[in-house]
Amino acid sequence: MTTTDVGAPMTAEEIVSLTKRHTIFSWSAQGNLNPIPMVRGEGIYFWDANGKRYMDMNSQLMCVNIGHGDRRVIEAIKRQADELVYAGPGMASPVRARIGKILADLTPGDLNRFFFTLGGAEANENALRIARMVTGRQKIMVRYRSYHGATAGAISLTGDPRRWANEPGIPGVVRFFDPYKYRSHLYREGDSDSVFTSRCLEEIEEIIAYEGGHTIAAMFIETVTGTNGLIVPPDGYLQGLREVCNRHGILLICDEVMCGLGRTGRWFAVDHWNVIPDMITMAKGLTSAYLPLGAVAVSDRIASYFDKNVFYGGLTYNAHPMSLAAAEACIQVMQDDDTMGHTQRMGRVLSELHADMKRKHPSVGDARSIGLFGVLELVRDRKTKEPMAPFNGTSSEMQKLGAYLREQGMYVFINWNNLFTNPPLCITEQQLRESFTIIDKALEITDAAAS
Repeated sequence: MTTTDVGAPMTAEEIVSLTKRHTIFSWSAQGNLNPIPMVRGEGIYFWDANGKRYMDMNSQLMCVNIGHGDRRVIEAIKRQADELVYAGPGMASPVRARIGKILADLTPGDLNRFFFTLGGAEANENALRIARMVTGRQKIMVRYRSYHGATAGAISLTGDPRRWANEPGIPGVVRFFDPYKYRSHLYREGDSDSVFTSRCLEEIEEIIAYEGGHTIAAMFIETVTGTNGLIVPPDGYLQGLREVCNRHGILLICDEVMCGLGRTGRWFAVDHWNVIPDMITMAKGLTSAYLPLGAVAVSDRIASYFDKNVFYGGLTYNAHPMSLAAAEACIQVMQDDDTMGHTQRMGRVLSELHADMKRKHPSVGDARSIGLFGVLELVRDRKTKEPMAPFNGTSSEMQKLGAYLREQGMYVFINWNNLFTNPPLCITEQQLRESFTIIDKALEITDAAAS
């Protein structure tokens, strides 16, 4: 067995070859991979080992919210390393004391207690278990176009095809349809948001009647659907879900792993609709992925249950001081830089650029965004809405689109027939407009296949 010299320079080819030989990449057939040998990041850009610069239009995995390489967070991590690298989950530490108060000031309503994890899947896993412990019920209602993580419980809650290989999964999962106006069987051309919302809620009530409301522990949703098409709920939908849950004694759990911590222009996406869920899960933007961290925020009512009842859950790295320090610094950066206000302003620019693409390109069937969380849905025919790639599949056009953007130095997330536009929240208007000059040219590839 041979080893590589720690810190020795490596070529791009060496990085890719060794990485593919000895590690496994997520959600991929390993033989088809062509990863970028990423070596450095700053702001909205990162560089590969050959010195090529990429505009990061997906914030890596919708997580590097404050941008790459912010020295304020890096220095905070270094200071924490000098003070205390690790404390067991049963310890109280200064940074643990501070971050709880900081988060309680940001979360809506009475969500004042937090269970810390190492990521979003673990946060969702524990929220699921908390719901069952507190209610004594077992069923969980989830949506078809959802993704909640790859651990056993979280992948069972997931609605998209990534769950198929992991089924049958945990019992008690009941699915319903998303408020996906562009493709919903409940939407009629010309319907107002209120009419469409009413139909969605009526269908949910019907499912609850068949399942038995008294058997359902929680309704578990992404506040704004992420990788399954970036579906922004119409006005009234979340408020309606809150009322439905209240009537049946069902907990409302909002997964904000992707859409929380500034991505939509608010600290939490639920704030757009003034809804207070019973739990919020978060990760990604909590530290801008500088270090791994997730959390479950629970209401005072749920927290009080565990004052007298054992919380049957635990993680070796729960409340890890290094990760908490990254979160504390990341939140401070967003406050100092008015990231919420900036994201709202840039979100209006993104919406304008989306509208330009839809007006100009026949392959853009729909454009959706909230804050700097956006998608262009590409179709072959606007009238029939035939997608540019099939559900859970790809096409030559989408592959060519991705290859062109990568060649032009733009890193994007393409899933099925969707082109996502999720840049770091520090992006300037000039940079955002520059990115769309590249996207504008790239869409000629899909326009050639559109009628």
